[in-house]
Amino acid sequence: MSGNEFILEITGLLVNYGAISAVNEINLNIRQGEIVSLIGTNGSGKTSTLRSISGIVKASAGQIRFQGQDITRLEPHQIVKLGISHVPEGRGIFPDLTVVENLKVGAYVRKGRNEVKGDMLEVFRLFPRLEERKKQLAGTMSGGEQQMLAIGRALMAKPQLLLLDEPSMGLAPIVVREIFKAIRRIHNDGVSVLLVEQNTSMALAVAHRGYVMETGNITLHGTAEELKHNDLIRSVYLGIH
Repeated sequence: MSGNEFILEITGLLVNYGAISAVNEINLNIRQGEIVSLIGTNGSGKTSTLRSISGIVKASAGQIRFQGQDITRLEPHQIVKLGISHVPEGRGIFPDLTVVENLKVGAYVRKGRNEVKGDMLEVFRLFPRLEERKKQLAGTMSGGEQQMLAIGRALMAKPQLLLLDEPSMGLAPIVVREIFKAIRRIHNDGVSVLLVEQNTSMALAVAHRGYVMETGNITLHGTAEELKHNDLIRSVYLGIH
C-alpha cells in the first residue's frame, strides 16, 4: 500500500444511542503510516467514533472501510483479526491476571506460540517496566504501568492500526512522556495510529494530522502544524491567548 492510500476511511458515520446522536455523519481518514489525532472536549463523540471503528458500538449509518474492506457490520473479534487494536479509555485490563497472562489474552486471535513469545519480548523492549512486573497481578500496578500493559496487550494482536483512547488520562507528566515516546516507537515500527487525547499539545506534537470534534461533528481538520497555529485551537485547547 502506498503512502497516499488510506488504511482507514470513514464516510457519513452516524452513531446514535437511542434518540441521542453521539456522532453526526462524520468523514475521517488515515493514511498508511500516519498518526492522526482526534481532539475535542468530553462528550464530543471521540470515544464513540473509536468504539464504532472497533465494532463495540454499531454505526446507525455510514461506512467504515479498513484497507478497502467494509468493516461497518463486523464483530469486534473479526475486526481485531483484520488488524485493528483498540486501547480503551480506562484501560480495561484484567486486574486478577498477571502481566504475562494479560499479554497472552491480547494474542488470542493468533496462532503460533513462538511468534507470540517473540512479540511479548518486543512489548518488554518497549516497556521494560512490564518485564520487571511480569508475574505481578495487573490490578496491583500503578496507573502508568496499567496503561503500558493495555497498550502492550493491544500490540500482541499485531495490529496495523492502533486506536488509543486517552492514553495520558490521570497519569503523572513523567509517565505521559514515556507513553508518548512509546507511541512514536510503535509508529516507527509501521503501525498507523488514531489517537484520542485531552492533552492537545502532546497530541499535536506526535501527530501528522488532526481532526477537531464538537458535539458529534468534525468542525476542523488539517496538518498538526496548521492546527497548532489555529487561533481557536490555541485559545480553547492549548490555553494560549
